[in-house]
Amino acid sequence: MKRRTFLKAGLGATSFAAANQAISTTSSAQTDSAQPGQYYELRTYSIQSERQQKLVGEYWRAAAIPAYNRMGIRPIGAFTELDKLEISKICVLIPYDSLDLLASVNRRLAADNEYQKAGAEYLDVPKSDPAYVRFESSLLIAFEGMKKLEVPQPPSEQKPWIFELRVYESHSEAKGINKVKMFNSGEIPLMHEVGLAPVFFGQSLIGSRLPNLIYMVSGESKEAHQKHWKGFFDAPVWKKLIGDPQYKDNVSKVTSTFLKRTSYSQI
Repeated sequence: MKRRTFLKAGLGATSFAAANQAISTTSSAQTDSAQPGQYYELRTYSIQSERQQKLVGEYWRAAAIPAYNRMGIRPIGAFTELDKLEISKICVLIPYDSLDLLASVNRRLAADNEYQKAGAEYLDVPKSDPAYVRFESSLLIAFEGMKKLEVPQPPSEQKPWIFELRVYESHSEAKGINKVKMFNSGEIPLMHEVGLAPVFFGQSLIGSRLPNLIYMVSGESKEAHQKHWKGFFDAPVWKKLIGDPQYKDNVSKVTSTFLKRTSYSQI
């Protein structure tokens, strides 16, 4: 199981607690501390063939998602790039209600015979013919302004829906925390108000291109989504926030990726 382990047991909760405290103390949102926020793992698989696309997708559909659900971990989102048809990166979003739950996952998967059987083709691939090129994983902590993942349009309703994954990089840790404060001070409620249908907001604790924050918004189509963004940028709340000197230069780079849900996604 070592190859699939993204968080070693040697990593304690101390660094995560410290990061959580830093975010909480600088946030203007006064949310009830008795309601802890979630942690999110965001995985991105790099794929180079249709076989790999099918193998990773079938693993999550038949083995991983059912096993995570048996642990009480749900809903799990699984997405591919919107404009790519056959070969696409696969993004998986996994919410955890605690670090203890996250730390127990690999041990519990190793002991889950149903998971091992259902995922055998993926788990036992030979070195000469791997299931994917590589996958990257980020560990995020939810913002105070939105502590729990939301499903804006359930897959069961089978309506068209698109997702936008946005990564905001900052040039320093202090500016990264400052941008989180800006979200908690008005951006998050405004996004709900104008119909951007947020799914999650998370500050990266472990991952690449740090410091950064990652969040996901969504909509019924790209066209409708653009209208919702226009409503956001035209709103007095946004104009006040962007004009506030305390939030100057807190983002150095923005990356946006449009995604569509897979047939097995629960988000």
